[in-house]
Amino acid sequence: MKKIMGLDVGDKTIGVAMSDGLLMTAQGRTTIIRESIKKDIDQLIDFIIEDNVDRIVIGLPKNMNNTIGPQAEKTLDFVKKLQKKIKYSDRLENREIECIMWDERLTSVAAERSMLEADMSRAKRKKIIDKLAAVYILQGYLDSIR
Repeated sequence: MKKIMGLDVGDKTIGVAMSDGLLMTAQGRTTIIRESIKKDIDQLIDFIIEDNVDRIVIGLPKNMNNTIGPQAEKTLDFVKKLQKKIKYSDRLENREIECIMWDERLTSVAAERSMLEADMSRAKRKKIIDKLAAVYILQGYLDSIR
């Protein structure tokens, strides 16, 4: 079964979520601590192969007035590099992987709020905020395609 991967790309980390096989729910997969663009993308390609991913939904951090700011530009640049690496990866055997940009405004706020409501400590929140934001991004997309 094909799955969809969700990403929350930040400067220091990448939150990763994965859909179930029925494309109904998103679950947190991991948080990648960013080292280098090559290592980050290689790790994502590992997930694509392991989980049989055919689509990636990437959160686009637009400004509240719907404009593209510096962080969104960084995300778009990362996605271009990811797409190029996917396209030319021998490990993916010419598989087509669709990359979809998803408006992520307020996903981090929603993730933070849900962790506060769960009375989670600041240290624990810091460790999982990006993974949970990726879950919110992916779940929003999954809900929209039903």
